[in-house]
Amino acid sequence: MSLAALKATAHAHPRRLRPAAPAGLVACALLAALAFLAALAVGAVSISPGRVLEILAGAFSTPADEAGAAMRERIVVLDIRLPRAVLGLLTGAGTAMAGAVMQGVFRNPLADPGLVGVAPGAALAAVSFFVLGAPLVALLPPLAQTLALPLCAFAGSLITTLLIARLSMREGAMSVATLLFSGLALGALASAGTGLLVFISSEQQSREFVFWTLGSLGGATWPKVALVAPFVGFLVVCAPVLARGLDALALGEAEAFHVGVPVERLKRLAIIAVAAGVGACVAAAGVIGFIGLVVPHLVRMWLGPGHRVLLPASALLGAAVLIAADICARIAVAPAELPLGVVTALVGAPFFLWLLLRRRMIG
Repeated sequence: MSLAALKATAHAHPRRLRPAAPAGLVACALLAALAFLAALAVGAVSISPGRVLEILAGAFSTPADEAGAAMRERIVVLDIRLPRAVLGLLTGAGTAMAGAVMQGVFRNPLADPGLVGVAPGAALAAVSFFVLGAPLVALLPPLAQTLALPLCAFAGSLITTLLIARLSMREGAMSVATLLFSGLALGALASAGTGLLVFISSEQQSREFVFWTLGSLGGATWPKVALVAPFVGFLVVCAPVLARGLDALALGEAEAFHVGVPVERLKRLAIIAVAAGVGACVAAAGVIGFIGLVVPHLVRMWLGPGHRVLLPASALLGAAVLIAADICARIAVAPAELPLGVVTALVGAPFFLWLLLRRRMIG
């Protein structure tokens, strides 16, 4: 393909949106809004959607004549369910958008944020906290005690990702293949360290760590939301910058470079944004699988591969799916609560198998 043809293809590609793309984006936004409203209304104390909207409208004021059941509903919505729903919104959006970015960077629809070592690094830091650091936490102020585990997990994921990115650099360029192999190797090493620490831990420490790895929004608080929001926000802000370059990268790295895309800068920014977003999500909610893998697939099949639509639609649909999964986790075996990672795996794994069988039948 000539350079002129490449440039024409690269410039035309982002404009080839499917006719259903604008309506699809609106539909994803509506799904996310409905899931968010349902998360505030459904639970042990059932509250009507109209009452939820009334409470949200008066969130910054306390009616003088409100007491009894009305005040209880207000506390349930604003103090218990709202931070959980907001954390689910951020975690689902960040994980799904990170999956779409990784699949664009690797030009592989089966790529997952775990490839850059985020989850294994976070897990190693978390089990180190449970086994080695827990006695020191009692000496910290209350707010620091709440944030100690998320901060440790985030630091572990960030250090692992930066180490993998450093190993993949050669003569100033980042090799995607080396990045992949480094991620797999260091991920395996982190998993081995995690296994060793679990082996020497007490029964209580082991139980706490296993529960954390299964994922949950049960410990949602406003400090945790404040911890996650800037990093997911960074990923979301980077999306418009990444979209056009990822579309061009689909033609190949050399082709993207020849049409003016700064390939190395694009890959570095993508890896940093993914590490920040997913690291914060894993730190706050544990390891939640399949959202970053399955949701971009659904959006790509529905609205096409263009990243201008794929990235925001994945974020909105990922938020809707994760919040819906959290509602199922809360009500399926009430008053107990299923681990969130179990629910997403029960839904995501059959879909992934169906996708593989479908590709096999088509191919």
